[in-house]
Amino acid sequence: MTDHSNNNAATDATSHGHLQDKLVKDSITNNQNITEQVKARQSLVSNTTLNENAAVDNSKNNDFTQVQDLPTGTPQGQQTTMPNHTTNANNTLNNSANNAPTQAQTAKQTLFNQRDDINNPHTPDTDGNEQTHFGYQTVNKAEKQARVADVFTSVAKKYDIMNDLMSFGIHRLWKRYAISLSGVRAGQHVLDIAGGTGDLAKVFSREVGRNGKVVLSDINAAMLEVGRERLINAGCNNVDFVLANAETLAPFDDNSFDLLTISFGLRNVTDKDAALKSMYRVLKPGGRLLILEFSKPVFEPLSKAYDLYSFTALPMMGKLVANDSESYKYLAESIRMHPDQQTLKQMMQQAGFENCDYHNLTAGIVAVHRGFKA
Repeated sequence: MTDHSNNNAATDATSHGHLQDKLVKDSITNNQNITEQVKARQSLVSNTTLNENAAVDNSKNNDFTQVQDLPTGTPQGQQTTMPNHTTNANNTLNNSANNAPTQAQTAKQTLFNQRDDINNPHTPDTDGNEQTHFGYQTVNKAEKQARVADVFTSVAKKYDIMNDLMSFGIHRLWKRYAISLSGVRAGQHVLDIAGGTGDLAKVFSREVGRNGKVVLSDINAAMLEVGRERLINAGCNNVDFVLANAETLAPFDDNSFDLLTISFGLRNVTDKDAALKSMYRVLKPGGRLLILEFSKPVFEPLSKAYDLYSFTALPMMGKLVANDSESYKYLAESIRMHPDQQTLKQMMQQAGFENCDYHNLTAGIVAVHRGFKA
């Protein structure tokens, strides 16, 4: 006798199994279809949003809190326009992808390329194998800017401490004297080039007042970040922070500033003549330039003791405090390779400055050079 009930149960189980398999397969297929549709829709939305956001982001002011957000060629909260320059490659691609560019994108066509001021003006194409000094080493001009950048990126966090130790605190008196020669007044515009941690900019911020403006510029982002944090914490709300190359000062218009200062920075510039000409360009007529820099001691016994101290004690302190003896060895060498007082004065005159003079401090270990734009 055949057990039909068992056969029917087996058949039902098999049918149920096939049905369940079919449902699972259908569900998987359906999910895959939905996923593909979602991906396609997200891709469309993403591309549209990307083009829209590019225009919106480009029109925003650069409010930043991290060093990577520092504007490169644009003062904080400002925009710099130059009619003869076009936008960068990314904006060009966005505009070509969109047949109907937005008004913001069209306006962006005349914006100055914000990276141009940091670009090294010395390349194998422009300078070939022309050489210059990096401390006592001889290097190609195209290499020096990057080497100097490595030095100051390494020492940025310990820069102020090391200045106090190396000079026994006297650097504060040197800077105070330079400020006394500045003639800075309320309402003026001041540019502190290679200003680093902002010692001078902090004083100028107070002197120019709420109607004045101070720009702290440096080519090194790590140094500028230290200065930015320090001045913001001090409540200096009339200071802008700009990454800028001293050789070009590209972000700044002609005749923009009443006063320019560069403190212990000129000796690190690859082409000092080009930097002096750029400083002359951005000064207003009647404006003055102050250069505070290490120079040549005028007292021979002091010069020998200074050399001994520079090449033994400085690298040792650099190793102990900043864990970097090589950078401080370079700094000592760069001082010896910098033009002496009279040579720098002549270079300023050749750049167009008038009534140039200099004042020796600490028997010529440091000098303040001053010049005026007619």
